[in-house]
Amino acid sequence: MKILLIEDDLQLQEFIANGLKETGHVVDCTGDGKDGLFLATTETYDVLIVDRMLPSLDGLTILKTLRGAENNVPVLILSALGAVDDRVSGLKAGGDDYLIKPFAFSELLARIEVLYRRSALDTGKQETQLRSGQLEIDLLGRRVNVNGKEVSLQTREFNLLEYLMKHKGQVVTRTMLLEHVWDYHFDPQSKVIDVHISRLRKKLDDRNGDIIKTVRGAGYIIGGR
Repeated sequence: MKILLIEDDLQLQEFIANGLKETGHVVDCTGDGKDGLFLATTETYDVLIVDRMLPSLDGLTILKTLRGAENNVPVLILSALGAVDDRVSGLKAGGDDYLIKPFAFSELLARIEVLYRRSALDTGKQETQLRSGQLEIDLLGRRVNVNGKEVSLQTREFNLLEYLMKHKGQVVTRTMLLEHVWDYHFDPQSKVIDVHISRLRKKLDDRNGDIIKTVRGAGYIIGGR
């Protein structure tokens, strides 16, 4: 998932962002309400995590502005305000879920995953099954099968394969992979991609590069062009 986190408590922001990145997600962060609204309206995100009390522009105003513009991105509200009236006002403003501080990271992670799955199913905007030849990916169950045999992948390996499959038939550059799978913005000559592609090919029994093809000087591709 690509997630926007709008949280002005920098220590909490860092805690949440690091946890999400460790589980394989791409995260943009800001502690300012106006900056958050700008990002939410100029970039595409799968889920927003929005603190209720923010400088410049509060979380509920951000929500009302997004919903008024018919932006239906799933939003999880974070707040220390836990009274029933506070939760109701947050949901009425357009929030999809409301999590009271303090919270366990595992609960936050579970809640945003539920929001993402629900959004994908409700809108039909996202396929839940991806196929290319004998390779199949179940996005909801996060399972991979090759020739009918299940293959166990680590989170980053799964995200890498998912991104390639979602761009089946297209050349995916190293820069694209670094930015969308690792959230890195530096020299695309980094060896991190080579290492993960090698591991992925080994697990998929793709020793000859028949599944993940290398396009010399450009990047990688799954499926024909």
